[in-house]
Amino acid sequence: MSTSQIQSLAYEVGAPTELPKFPLNQWYVAGFAWELKDKPVGRTLLGKPVVLFRTADGQPAALEDRCCHRALPLSHGTLEEQGVRCGYHGLLFNGAGQCLEVPGQAKVPTKAKVPAYHVRERDQILWIWFGSADHKEPTYEPPTYDIHSSGEYLYEGDVYHYDAPYQLIHDNLLDLSHLGYVHLRTIGGNAGIHMNAQMRVESDDKTVRVIRHMPDSVPPPTYTAAYPFKGNVDRWQEIEFCVTHLRIWTGAVDAGTDSLEDPSRGGFHMRGFHGVTPETENTSHYFWTIATNPKSNHEETKAKVVEQTAMTFEEDKVVIEVQYQNMLEFGPGPMVDIHVDVGANRARKIIEQLRQES
Repeated sequence: MSTSQIQSLAYEVGAPTELPKFPLNQWYVAGFAWELKDKPVGRTLLGKPVVLFRTADGQPAALEDRCCHRALPLSHGTLEEQGVRCGYHGLLFNGAGQCLEVPGQAKVPTKAKVPAYHVRERDQILWIWFGSADHKEPTYEPPTYDIHSSGEYLYEGDVYHYDAPYQLIHDNLLDLSHLGYVHLRTIGGNAGIHMNAQMRVESDDKTVRVIRHMPDSVPPPTYTAAYPFKGNVDRWQEIEFCVTHLRIWTGAVDAGTDSLEDPSRGGFHMRGFHGVTPETENTSHYFWTIATNPKSNHEETKAKVVEQTAMTFEEDKVVIEVQYQNMLEFGPGPMVDIHVDVGANRARKIIEQLRQES
């Protein structure tokens, strides 16, 4: 592992006096649209406590999670038609952070407001902008994800909290060779085939793409539970990394039936969205959805895929959190790279460059 990579790991397991450092001027995932119901949602993102809620006109809002009166988290308050009301003394704030009412007092102080963040809702994903001093306003719109809105797939998702730095989650998702060892009950399969998969890695200054093919392999349990394969299958794994999220397209066709280079190939598909947002320098939020294309028994098949996917991510969570605890125990010593680390190492270089530019 190179010196720069060791330094990148070092800040994750380093002294507690170090401040968290993340790429700014990016749209990070803050949550999902279905989370904003009748209560405010409190969440720390990039070290910033944020309260999320929906305004009367249906628009998402994000404020600093701190009442300007006596600092109670606004996420401990209640929602009303005009905004969020503090649960301590009842100050009412709108989606822009302006105080609209102080109970028992006719005049609202001019300074009675809390910082507001830019937040957007696209394809059921909530995106939040943490800009730098030079780019407080968004410089571009958040990504689209039409897998959620095209009508071609059924999907569900959830939010996990990790006691580990966010880049360890990136590493895990960019290296699917571990499936044969960590996920034997679900999406694993033959470990030797995973470790020897045909792989190519493409990258530029903002993205990394890892493509893995495993022709003529035995379908794993999740695949056979969801799709009527006739025997061995040709599997694919296509991973696209961006600094705030990853998109992973996996699946299989009956062996020898479709080209794995054909973007419109048939077979069984699993399309995963993975929003990886730092909570602090040592903890993370993992926002995921899984979409699939059932051929029959649609709701039943979707439920199976979602259940199996959740089991998979729970297995990953155990491994990553224990891995991080061991990194803390042993300190930021050098680690050996192997052939499956190419994508993750390139992603770390992109993040380091974006941190320096923030």
